[in-house]
Amino acid sequence: MKTTTTFILSLLMSVIAFSQTSTGFYDLKAKTIDGETLLFSSLKGKKVLIVNTASKCGFTPQYKALEALYTKYKDQNFIIIGFPENNFLSQEPGSNTEIKEFCTKNYGVTFPMMSKISVKGDDMDAVYQWLTSKAQNGVMDSKVKWNFQKYMIDENGNLIGMVEPAETPDCDKILNWINGK
Repeated sequence: MKTTTTFILSLLMSVIAFSQTSTGFYDLKAKTIDGETLLFSSLKGKKVLIVNTASKCGFTPQYKALEALYTKYKDQNFIIIGFPENNFLSQEPGSNTEIKEFCTKNYGVTFPMMSKISVKGDDMDAVYQWLTSKAQNGVMDSKVKWNFQKYMIDENGNLIGMVEPAETPDCDKILNWINGK
């Protein structure tokens, strides 16, 4: 009887500890490129496309397609969130001010851009820890391979999948997801 009680108590404590450390998408937050806090709980009911970005990458022209996608679907509970990062060959060396100016001037970006973060390594941002860890997102482990990798989050805060950096933002996988196909 004592062994059973000890086991049940141990199991209960493990469940409580796990529930206290588990983070959902809507528990996350990030600093915008202007230094304000974006609470992800404000994104409830929207499909969210999260993209890590860089200004000096061969994929940088994807900003144009991202902006077109955002413009077309933003009134249909869809949002794109860009996360500048400098993790791949120093392709985003600029400050937040420089990044914002570059995106606005060259691509007319109006979708929300966040402050520059790290998407891999020991200093990986909490958002990317959630996106890349099955233990946190409940769906899959992944590794950010390069700039402009895209993660799809549904209206309920569930990770749906990931699109490789070379795939354009208007690829069938993303369009079908946005349009519910």
